[in-house]
Amino acid sequence: MRNFIKYIPFQLTLFLVIGILTNSFLKLTPLSVLISLGITSVYFAGAFFYSAKNYETGTYFKIIVFLLMVVLGMTANSLHQDRNHQFHYSNQLNFKSGDSLKLIVKINKVLKPSAYYNKFEAEVEQLFNHKTKGKILLNIFRDSLEPCIQSGSVFYLKSIVKSINKPLNPHGFNYKKYLERQHIYHQVTVEGQALLPIKKSRYSLKVLAASVRSHIISSLQKSGLSNNELAVVSALLLGQRQHISKELMEQYSKAGAIHILAVSGLHIGIILMLLTFCFKPLEKFKNGKLVSLILIVVALWLYALLAGLSASVVRAVTMFTAIAVGLFLNRPTSIYNTLVMSIFFLLLVKPGYLFDVGFQLSYLAVFSIVWIQPKLEKIWTPKIIGITKVWQLFTVSIAAQIGVLPLSLYYFHQFPGLFFLSNLIIVPFLGIVLTMGIIVIISALFLMKPFWLAYIYQLVIKQLNTVVEWIGNQEEFIFSNISFSIYLAVFVYILIIAIFKYVEKRNYYRLVAVLVMIITLQGLLIFEKYKLQSTNEFVIFHKSKNSLIVNKTGNNLTVYTTSNNEEGNDRNLQEYKIGKALNGDFFKAEVKNLYQFNNEIILVVDSLGNYNFKSIKPSLVLLRQSPKINLERLINTLNPKKIIVDGSNYKSYIERWQQTCIKNKTPFHYTGQKGALILR
Repeated sequence: MRNFIKYIPFQLTLFLVIGILTNSFLKLTPLSVLISLGITSVYFAGAFFYSAKNYETGTYFKIIVFLLMVVLGMTANSLHQDRNHQFHYSNQLNFKSGDSLKLIVKINKVLKPSAYYNKFEAEVEQLFNHKTKGKILLNIFRDSLEPCIQSGSVFYLKSIVKSINKPLNPHGFNYKKYLERQHIYHQVTVEGQALLPIKKSRYSLKVLAASVRSHIISSLQKSGLSNNELAVVSALLLGQRQHISKELMEQYSKAGAIHILAVSGLHIGIILMLLTFCFKPLEKFKNGKLVSLILIVVALWLYALLAGLSASVVRAVTMFTAIAVGLFLNRPTSIYNTLVMSIFFLLLVKPGYLFDVGFQLSYLAVFSIVWIQPKLEKIWTPKIIGITKVWQLFTVSIAAQIGVLPLSLYYFHQFPGLFFLSNLIIVPFLGIVLTMGIIVIISALFLMKPFWLAYIYQLVIKQLNTVVEWIGNQEEFIFSNISFSIYLAVFVYILIIAIFKYVEKRNYYRLVAVLVMIITLQGLLIFEKYKLQSTNEFVIFHKSKNSLIVNKTGNNLTVYTTSNNEEGNDRNLQEYKIGKALNGDFFKAEVKNLYQFNNEIILVVDSLGNYNFKSIKPSLVLLRQSPKINLERLINTLNPKKIIVDGSNYKSYIERWQQTCIKNKTPFHYTGQKGALILR
């Protein structure tokens, strides 16, 4: 491990990551980072020639090299931001969010649909008569007539282009930030009939791959696969998870088998073994080993293209390509070196991978397996071969889970206690499942109509789903709603490193380091819990067609709502409780007409429209359930500091009230636009 940290590519990669993070937070312009890169390169050239002349690399040279890596990371991240480019659509014609624009868009990718919209990633090729570039989110109402849409399709549309909203409620998933990581900054929402096809689909490698995927899925349907089984096969073999139902996805997540549905290192490793076996006979001929290597590498990258070039697929194919080349040269390099080199080149080509959750988790899992699994395996040495294999698989599963656990808790707030059971049952048979799937796909593509094979394969996948569903239903082994900050995740990783460093070499100093980290972690837990639970809050949430008000006093929570949803079904409330580290029960009550929080008096005016209370002078007024009132008269009577409107009101009423508030110069807060109102 110590030698790995001293490994030069590791150090270079570390400073490259620092540069990417620096530019991500500072958002420097391309010109400024290019100037910095030029200046740093000049210093590097001087230091290089000086070191070469004196046959030594001193501290000054190392500092310049590391600084160059930081600036290189900043430059790569800046240049890969589409919005920094002159021809990005947002930089044309004084574009503003909310403008109605005439667009020509090309469909890049079909995304997972929501309850109300079919979603697509599209490229803006033209804005009015100006050639442009840049991605946009295209939402099409699901109940509208929709033309045939596939990757490469080009459409003309006229629509209002809007910014993507931040989460409206506290501690909600930030979809805006997620899409920005994909370089998508705006969205359009249209009826299907508003899309006018203007030309034939444009072909590229990605479009061709998407067309092949669609053809494969269509062939599988004709062969007899359907519903959940077809969705799982699409995810297992083609990397397309948008067809999997929310319920099935939750079952795989609860069972700790969600990684099975993402084409990653496990899948690529199995495919590499299959390809190596298939091309083995070529090695008997002259230059056959080289031909075999070329065919394997080409096949791996074609498969990566077919699977959508996701971060996990690209990472896995890059790493296994390096392994295949190493085996060909009879120089199987250290897996640490392979991992680091693949990270370096992937981040240099596409810095956005650094913020991809799958990219982070997959590298952590592989690194943990390589470093931690051998130490766990030494704990016990079974004498029976069958038990030895099970023990090895068990320790691999435990090592991978140790590596991803802190980050998983931070992102997903749950821990599947039976993850090892899922891996012990599913992973040994995954090679058979993938091999059968490839045979079924090839047969279907060549119109061999393998109905009997497809029927058997559907039974296998159905059984796989049944096992996952049974494991996922063991609720007592699923630890959910865990509040876990990024600072806790970092400290837990440091503690894990300290513990296993002590296992490698047990001495006094390493033991002290472990104990210090444990005490520090306990102190951080106490501090975060105190900080979260010592604050009082009054929150008016945004909830469509309903009202939701929360009064948090220390560790106590009172929820006022008109919704019939139970606690477990209210996502907004669950996210708030997780964010505030509230694990206990709460008191539920009907929405009242009057609240007091600190020095604020909040009057709630509901559908009855009563507000004329002589003894009460409210500072804030909440309108809910579309009361039929004269808002101007209410403002003149009560003179409130602010009018608040939640999601239970008609949109036509909200627009009229907003105009009234503008006329009377009264602050107006609509939760559907500005998000939840929070008083602290």
